[in-house]
Amino acid sequence: MIYRTGRYSGYLRPISYIIDLGIIHILAYQFFSSSFHFINYTIFISVAWIVLSLRSHFYEIYRFTRLSTILSLVAKQGVLFTLLVFAFFGFYRDLQVEPLSIFRYVLLAILYITIVKVGIYYLLKKYRVILRGNLRRVVILGLNQKTDQLRKFFDDNPEYGYKLLNIFDLSGPNKVTIEDCLDYIQNNKIDEIYSSVGELSNEELTKLTDYADNNLKILKFLPDNKDIYSKRLDFTYYGYLPILSMRKIPIEEPFNKFVKRGFDILLSLIIIVGVLSWLTPLLGLIIKLESKGPIFFKQKRNGLDYQEFYCYKFRSMRPNPMAHIHQVQKNDPRVTRIGRIIRKTSIDELPQFINVLKGEMSVVGPRPHMVSHTHMYAERIDKFMVRHFVKPGITGLAQVSGYRGEVEDENHIINRVKYDIFYLENWSLFLDLKIVFQTVYNAIKGDKKAY
Repeated sequence: MIYRTGRYSGYLRPISYIIDLGIIHILAYQFFSSSFHFINYTIFISVAWIVLSLRSHFYEIYRFTRLSTILSLVAKQGVLFTLLVFAFFGFYRDLQVEPLSIFRYVLLAILYITIVKVGIYYLLKKYRVILRGNLRRVVILGLNQKTDQLRKFFDDNPEYGYKLLNIFDLSGPNKVTIEDCLDYIQNNKIDEIYSSVGELSNEELTKLTDYADNNLKILKFLPDNKDIYSKRLDFTYYGYLPILSMRKIPIEEPFNKFVKRGFDILLSLIIIVGVLSWLTPLLGLIIKLESKGPIFFKQKRNGLDYQEFYCYKFRSMRPNPMAHIHQVQKNDPRVTRIGRIIRKTSIDELPQFINVLKGEMSVVGPRPHMVSHTHMYAERIDKFMVRHFVKPGITGLAQVSGYRGEVEDENHIINRVKYDIFYLENWSLFLDLKIVFQTVYNAIKGDKKAY
């Protein structure tokens, strides 16, 4: 018997389209005295909004989607929507609408759309918890550490709406056959099947996938201990041949490159013009009075694609031959009095915004290491070189997560690499903003590892 049960409501996405377009058109009505222009605007923006949404996956929000992902999608859609609106009013100049009024309209429309989108997201969570609606009936095939973690996730997060009905042991003392599992799934109207990969033979795997395809069941696999399946794999086709890539890096997409570079240029100009323009001569005088040497300290670091560049900082140490070899340690005698202050507040890092403006660094990214340390870690630490797929940053996810400053032991650098890889595989503008705000907060609060 072939049937489909318990799928997501087919009305949610169309309703979301209607609400968002309704907000856009109602707020825009104020600009038009002629129905001809308003109809033109309605058709143009409606078609453009739908096309953009399909391209950016704006409405592909699932129960397991994170709030940060939703806000990132809103930000991306908002930028493109702004460009479209200004393009329309630029074409119809006879409407004589002030740019500031258009900008206010765009901000208000995106704000209302965000409120609706986030509101629906949280209302569905409450609906699943309180009224026990919109549930997905699921089973797990296989009994091991990974499947137990998934069971715990389902039990601890009822707001996601997964109702776990059974866990089948496929290899233990109480093992059942794959046929028994399929009978249970059929008789209990299961919506989703989560299966261990390692506990299935090729024959069982074929039976399971054939059953899922023929009965319109959603089938998902747990990677178990097979490392290759734990990667963020990118699935593409060469003609009709499926190809798996090791990872997909969002920053490599042209639009994301444009957004990130725009963010870098904007913030670096604000800091260079608004802060460094007056701070540099003032701080330079103090640095010079305390010790002889240059105001700026420059050091070779490895950046994007492992290429070397000079990283700039305010000099916080007395000139010494070991500066390019040994990291600063706690109570390091090389650090000057003013150096301790600017290092504690991370002010010494501000000249790196010059590197950002030059395109050698980004505001947010993996922190670059000294060249000698990069060579050493590349040989000792697995996957260390992956972080060079993107530009290094003034701050990064690893730094705001407690892994900044001196590398105390091997676990420190291993965890730093893990955070860096997570960042490059899960980049979003919202994540960058979150890291920047966390960095500023840590600088004001004082980081115990800033010495």
